[in-house]
Amino acid sequence: MSDSEMPERYAVMGNPVGHSKSPTIHRMFACQFKDSIDYTAIQVEPGGFAQAVDRFRATGGRGLNVTVPFKLEAYRLAELHTDLAEKAQAANTLRFNRDGKIEAHNTDGLGLVRDLARLLGVDWRDPVGRCPQRAFQGKSVLILGAGGAVRGVLAPLLECAPDSVVIANRTVARAKELERLFGNPPISACGLHDLAGQGFDIVINGTSASLQGEVPLLPQGIFSAGALAYDMMYGDRPTPFMEWARQNGAACVSDGLGMLVEQAAESYYFWRGMRPDTAVVMNALRDRN
Repeated sequence: MSDSEMPERYAVMGNPVGHSKSPTIHRMFACQFKDSIDYTAIQVEPGGFAQAVDRFRATGGRGLNVTVPFKLEAYRLAELHTDLAEKAQAANTLRFNRDGKIEAHNTDGLGLVRDLARLLGVDWRDPVGRCPQRAFQGKSVLILGAGGAVRGVLAPLLECAPDSVVIANRTVARAKELERLFGNPPISACGLHDLAGQGFDIVINGTSASLQGEVPLLPQGIFSAGALAYDMMYGDRPTPFMEWARQNGAACVSDGLGMLVEQAAESYYFWRGMRPDTAVVMNALRDRN
C-alpha cells in the first residue's frame, strides 16, 4: 500500500482512556462515508502530554480528541483556536494543519446541548450544527465542577438561553473564575454546601467523580419537579451520580454517551468536513449494552 493509500491516523488521548468508546464511534462514522481512517486510544501519563502529541504527529497523526485531564494543556499547546476553544480556554479536539500549525477546537458544549435538547424533547434540526436557540428558556441549570470539561460546555449552553446557570465546585475559587470568564448573569458560582435549599430543572455532573465510583457531596432537594440529571461521564452501567439522582428525586437521568457521540461528530466534521448521522451510531451503541 502506498503512502497516499494509508489510512489517516486519529486518536483520543487521556488518563484514564481504556474505557473510551471514541475509537468505536469514529470507526462507525468512517463507515458511513467509506472513509479510510485509523483511530486508537492512547493513555498518557501526567506530564507527558506535549511529548505524546509530538510523537503522534511525527508518525503521521492528523488529529486528536483530548479527554481528562489534558484539555487545558491541549488549548495551550495550540497556535490556532476556534471561537469555542477561545471562549472555553480549553480544547478537546486538535487538528494538525498542512501549514504545520496545531489548531484547537472545543466540541463538548455542542455535544452536550444537542443531547440535552433531545432528552428534553426540543425539536431541533440544524444541518449546519448551530446550537438550538433559546432551547432551555425557562430552565434553571446547575453544573457541578469547574474543570476543563465544564469550561467547554458553558458558551454553547448559554446560547440556549436558560434562566440561570449555577456553577458549584468544591473549590469555590475555581467556580468563581468561570463566573468571571463568562461574564454577566445568568451565571453565578458557589460551593457545593451553598446548594442547600435550592432546586434546579437540569443538574449536570461535570466532575470526574464517577470515574472513581464517587458522587460529589451534595445536599438533598436540589432537583425541581420533573428535573433532568445528566452525568457527562458514561459507562456500561449507570454511574454513581445517576443512581444517587434517581434516589433523590430526579425525574429523568442520563449518562453522557449522547454527548460523546454528538461531540465526536463535531470533531469528525472539524477534521474531515463531513457530518455523520449520530442517531444511527447512538442506537448501535445502546443496543450493545
